[in-house]
Amino acid sequence: MDQEKLRAALDGQLVALDQPAYDGPAAGLPAALVAAVLAAYDRGLQPERAAARMAVRHLLDRLASDAPGRTVEVRVPPYAAIQAIAGPRHTRGTPPNVVEMDGRTWIELALGRLTWDEAMASGAVSASGSRADLSGHLPL
Repeated sequence: MDQEKLRAALDGQLVALDQPAYDGPAAGLPAALVAAVLAAYDRGLQPERAAARMAVRHLLDRLASDAPGRTVEVRVPPYAAIQAIAGPRHTRGTPPNVVEMDGRTWIELALGRLTWDEAMASGAVSASGSRADLSGHLPL
């Protein structure tokens, strides 16, 4: 991710939370951004769009690198979608294994604040296909 865009999104989210701008190391930007977006959700606020998009994208990219493949499409509209998990590759049309959820649910799953079973039971996650269970890959 572009460090300048990441820092701008983080600082925008921190301003919206009435917190000072980030002054930590560049390597800590993604984690700080995810924490700031989660703080907005925890306060009952809608996070800044750029911050939420980048936080979701960062965590989806981590899933894709931790579980490379193209068997499952993970969608977090309107922010991003990736294909991950080894197995039969999908090439055309709607993938047979699709997981979809909102940004807050994805962040909470990725960080372990919400379990896969809890998210499925509450209806926060829509999962279709025999390989669409991410529980073995979460938290990140």
